[in-house]
Amino acid sequence: MPVPPRLSPLLQQFDFARERLADRLTGPVMDSGNGTDIEVGPMTDEEYLWEPVPDCWSVRRRTDGPGPRATVLAGTGDWGRDAAPAPHPFPPPFTTIAWRLNHLTELLALRADHTVGSHTLTRDDFRSSEDAAGAIAAFADAASAWRKALLGADDTALDTVGHSTYPHGSDPDDPFIETVWWVNQELPHHGAEIALLRDLYRARKPRCTH
Repeated sequence: MPVPPRLSPLLQQFDFARERLADRLTGPVMDSGNGTDIEVGPMTDEEYLWEPVPDCWSVRRRTDGPGPRATVLAGTGDWGRDAAPAPHPFPPPFTTIAWRLNHLTELLALRADHTVGSHTLTRDDFRSSEDAAGAIAAFADAASAWRKALLGADDTALDTVGHSTYPHGSDPDDPFIETVWWVNQELPHHGAEIALLRDLYRARKPRCTH
């Protein structure tokens, strides 16, 4: 099916942001933004779970319980993501790469399901990844699922209110084209946060060993 002309630039934007984040997570190089390749190594498990400040929210073993100011570990499986019902803690907790990457993966996977899938998945069904490799693979799968949902949208779908029934946003009340725009905002937003945390991790002071 041909891509509607007004969807085409949004799809290109999504592809560009997705590729930049994927390269930033795995290497061996990434685009600096001006076409210059910069060497970057794959993210380690230690970096993935790194807590640069006290009282971070992260992804944790369910047996360890939620972190500071969190009341639940969201999702299913042996690991969950720190969370709390509204009203959320203020000021917002600082979140790790693990938290941010799983949040991004969840919103892509669930929106894909609520657009072209079963329309049933919720945050309780999402399985957070315990390590960097698993999280990167899950992100790739979720991004591919969302892209497939976009390729299935014609002009009628783009104008349809509630074409995405994703229950954790305004999707049921919005034309699908607005949902597409919002997801395109989420990807570079959280991708930039993750990239900055990678830079800070690389520049951190070595731990004192004595």
